[in-house]
Amino acid sequence: MNKDIKIIGSGFSALAASCYLAQQGHTVTIYEKNATIGGRARQLKRDGFTFDIGPTWYWMPDVFERFFADFGKKPSDYYELTKLSPAYQVYFGINEFVTISDNLEEIANTFESIEKGSSVALKEFMANAKSNYDIAIKDLVYRPGVSPLELITLETAKKVSQFFGTISKDVRIKFKNKKLIQILEFPVLFLGAKPSDTPSFYSFMNYADFGMGTWHPKNGMYSVILALEKLAKELDVEIITNANVEKIIVINGKADSLVVNGEVIEADIILSGADYHHTETLLDERDRVYSEKYWESKTFAPSSLLFYVGFDKKIENVEHHSLFFDVDFDIHAEAIYDNPKWPDEPLFYASFPSKTDLNAAPEGQEAGIFLIPIAPGIEDLPEIREIYFEKIMTRFEKLTQQNLKNNVIFKESFCVKDFIKDYNSYKGNAYGMANTLFQTAFLRPKLKSKKVKNLYFTGQLTVPGPGVPPALISGKLVSELIRKDRS
Repeated sequence: MNKDIKIIGSGFSALAASCYLAQQGHTVTIYEKNATIGGRARQLKRDGFTFDIGPTWYWMPDVFERFFADFGKKPSDYYELTKLSPAYQVYFGINEFVTISDNLEEIANTFESIEKGSSVALKEFMANAKSNYDIAIKDLVYRPGVSPLELITLETAKKVSQFFGTISKDVRIKFKNKKLIQILEFPVLFLGAKPSDTPSFYSFMNYADFGMGTWHPKNGMYSVILALEKLAKELDVEIITNANVEKIIVINGKADSLVVNGEVIEADIILSGADYHHTETLLDERDRVYSEKYWESKTFAPSSLLFYVGFDKKIENVEHHSLFFDVDFDIHAEAIYDNPKWPDEPLFYASFPSKTDLNAAPEGQEAGIFLIPIAPGIEDLPEIREIYFEKIMTRFEKLTQQNLKNNVIFKESFCVKDFIKDYNSYKGNAYGMANTLFQTAFLRPKLKSKKVKNLYFTGQLTVPGPGVPPALISGKLVSELIRKDRS
């Protein structure tokens, strides 16, 4: 039976869910508090420069293909993809960097040149990573996190030890060179936890990296958001921006309506793609499933200090994606997870989309995005942001051997306070809840409220977890749960 479904938020998971629900025949309306859609994946345009505000990595292309195939479409119907070659570069010091190619054979050769015998070890490691990918991404992540039995299959039974080992230990058994270890530990940082806290099974992220490559959608990740918007509208989804949801009204234990910009709007079903913790604060306390104590006890993925910078010249000695691991990772990780504070010397990431995409910057100029992972909830002041911009730019100039500070046309920053203001993000986290052993699958917040009928959730705080591909999957999972509940 056709239902009137109201969705809070317009990020990847909410847009994906809207498409599936409209395909099922429901009447679907999205309410987005900001002026533009996309949630964390919004876009910044200034002075001829274009930046992705949020995600900049396009991994797991098969997940995007599977999503669009569900509607008889292909990604290429909506946007153009380029495989980056090289995929990225990792700096460890002046003239000391490792370039990661776009194929495993060349990557193995690079490893071998750094540590004898490591090419064989890498191929063994990657064979297991691919096996995990086939189990996880093609099967397990498409399960709704309702029961622990979802994790029990013939394939996972063979892998049970990998749920109790860690990425960090596994990598160190096979590799001794510190640079190679850090490169192999890097992909799981997308899951929001330290490699020493991330189960071995998550090595499938290494296959996503080395096995499938890094891609760039023309005009940036926002092209994917626009693709989802176009598909949603083709399916008659209505999207309303500047629409702040202030309250979820519950009557007799059932989600009844939303208060949007002061107006009461009735609904048969309410689905939130907004921050899960924030969504529950829109309910009366008696209707909330998770207490403040619950949220406090959880391991959250980092927040970020981001800078969007326009340079008046082309930048040398960097690739589209560049990682700066020239300082101690363990000390920085401790400042994020163990003793939350601003790191003295942070690792950072830089993206230069104009290296690939001519539309990202005016001719002869460069668009730069710089990201420092930081602990969620820490103090965020303008003067602190300035200190850290100076820190990373000084190191960036030194490591890439060029002067750039005087070539900055403008810079804009985004940090903890902005994540809270723009996305109602819990403690200003950037990536949601970390995928640690006890925050995996059925142990994550549920897609469906246990207290309020017809209230559902989607996004990075529920299953499968952080990241753009999991967000698309989350939208599918919640739509299937709603369909099942309606039948």
